Amino acid sequence: MKLHLANFDQQNVFSGYGDGYVTINKVRYENNLIVLPDQIIDEWSVISVTELSVEHFDSALQHKPEIILLGTGTQLTFPDYVLIAKIIQSGTGFEVMDTQAACRTYNILVEEDRRVAAAIIL
Repeated sequence: MKLHLANFDQQNVFSGYGDGYVTINKVRYENNLIVLPDQIIDEWSVISVTELSVEHFDSALQHKPEIILLGTGTQLTFPDYVLIAKIIQSGTGFEVMDTQAACRTYNILVEEDRRVAAAIIL
């Protein structure tokens, strides 16, 4: 699916997604990654939702996002509740959704000038 861009003023936004890939600012990525409005952390070393730990989110948390959106692929899969609790206790919101929903939600929050990070598992 192709997404239509609003006025994002040189921020990283999802411009499309499909099976096994996302496009950010019209550049295709086929690996797990973390996207922030001003930075892309590609080659995010995550294999599956079940293996996630707080350490996997250190690179995103150092940017002090208001919220982290976890895109879990084509199906919604929740990580361990201890992980979710630890991130929320750090003062950062945490939402889990399928990757397509995470891409759309991220774009909306960036357009609202929110500090958001999208952790995407493809």
